Amino acid sequence: MQGRLPNGTLIAVKKLSSKSCQGNKEFINEIGIITCLQHPNLVKLYGCCVDKNQLLLVYEYMENNCLADALFGRSSLKLDWQTRRKICLGIAKGLAFLHEDSAVKIIHRDIKGTNVL
Repeated sequence: MQGRLPNGTLIAVKKLSSKSCQGNKEFINEIGIITCLQHPNLVKLYGCCVDKNQLLLVYEYMENNCLADALFGRSSLKLDWQTRRKICLGIAKGLAFLHEDSAVKIIHRDIKGTNVL
């Protein structure tokens, strides 16, 4: 879902499953770690909202949807091989940062076309 902050910044809001085993305290701690990560190949997480069983993540808004849409023809984007190579290198750089260069080492565990913007 798309939204806008009071300062006019476009955001993307993701609603997480209320069936998650993770408690609210653990969720908030994890969000605190993730919001400190800054890298050009990672979408910025602005914050979150916890209201009873509803967990919301507030992300930087990115145009053009996800990589899966482009790869499977659900987008008007046409990806030549040079662009595909650039995307792959960007993914690798973002993962290398999470795995090796960030203050807290993070393993993503869910890399797929729908998670690449």
